[in-house]
Amino acid sequence: QEQLVESGGGLVQPGGSLRLSCVYSGFTLKYYGIGWVRQAPGKEREGVSCVDGEDTDGAIYYGDSVKGRFTISRDNAKRTVYLEMNNLQPEDTGVYYCAADPACVGGAYVQYDYWGQGTSVTVSS
Repeated sequence: QEQLVESGGGLVQPGGSLRLSCVYSGFTLKYYGIGWVRQAPGKEREGVSCVDGEDTDGAIYYGDSVKGRFTISRDNAKRTVYLEMNNLQPEDTGVYYCAADPACVGGAYVQYDYWGQGTSVTVSS
């Protein structure tokens, strides 16, 4: 059964850093693009980043609002995708979801097939 489980959220001050983790399981997801989507309170979901599947060149994509601050990586042996978030700002606050689709469709994509439960990130002083 395909499953994605996020961890690593929390409260951080502006300018701080956090690293989110997404452990994926199930035969299919090893070949899928794994991405991060966030949703701020009262706003629509926003694509953050995506990394292509294990049998690809591992192409990476970012949404415009996080380029230069966030870094996505994939450890195929651990079946884990990480999102390193630096220089966090209050507008980065929200629930961050790990999601999977047959292939990445850009950093801003949100129409994934599989979703985790989400982990909350709050950036506040």
